[in-house]
Amino acid sequence: MFNLLISTVTQGLFWAILALGVYITYRVLDVADLSVEGTFPLGAAVTASLITVGVNPFLALLAATIAGMLGGAATGIFHTKLKIPALLSGILTMIGMYSVNLRIMGKANLPMLGSDTVITLVQGFGLSKSIASLLLGFIFVVAVAVWMYWFFGTELGMAIRATGFNPQMIRAQGVNTDQTIMVGLVLANGLVGLAGGFIAQNNGFADVGMGIGTIVIGLASVIIGEVLFGVRSFKNSLISVILGSVVYRMVIALVLQMGLKPDDLKLFTALLVALALSMPLIQEKLRNRKGNV
Repeated sequence: MFNLLISTVTQGLFWAILALGVYITYRVLDVADLSVEGTFPLGAAVTASLITVGVNPFLALLAATIAGMLGGAATGIFHTKLKIPALLSGILTMIGMYSVNLRIMGKANLPMLGSDTVITLVQGFGLSKSIASLLLGFIFVVAVAVWMYWFFGTELGMAIRATGFNPQMIRAQGVNTDQTIMVGLVLANGLVGLAGGFIAQNNGFADVGMGIGTIVIGLASVIIGEVLFGVRSFKNSLISVILGSVVYRMVIALVLQMGLKPDDLKLFTALLVALALSMPLIQEKLRNRKGNV
């Protein structure tokens, strides 16, 4: 039971990096970015391909981050330069990335058997795989959260936040919203690519289809975190997203233990997100009903 808990929390921390990327587009920019489902396996594909030829696993993670940023830039160009709607821009990138990922890996599934990963390197200090994974997940997700808190407090970061909150106002201040949207998409998908690289190293393989449903997982983490832990400030929002990712993974582990078939996980996640999204409305109706009694 203890090992299952450690594994679940570790998965939650790794996926929290993706959730933080989704948070940038969904909450900060207010953009529906489906390119996540392409840049996530892109990060995994780049990481696995580099590791299998002997590249340092940490450098492979850096390359995965850069690859994700390039994917985000593609979406940004479609949206800001070609004026394609954001939703369709993300879909175009997602579809195109499927072929790109196949080209990078050379096949649909690329294992990293016998190759060093960031986890095996940390295990070299005498730690078990589960503890090494947990430690890495904690360090990286805290580092990402601290960086986001610092960056979105800078002038550029505040401009990106303002773009999502009130684009007309920020344009009146002389800010180029196309540039802020582009930067936001690049940073968000860079985090998604990093998450893909991490999860590929943790699982020991990269698969071209591993991005299916990632946007729903990211949204589930964001929404669950906001509902359970609140959004009183930007710092609180970041913590909520991370905790939401861990809670989501715990819920998944629990329902699997209760007998839910893995094939039904995507449906369960979709229903869970729908329930979380409707919670504010449900809470408001309950308050109104109590007030009328």
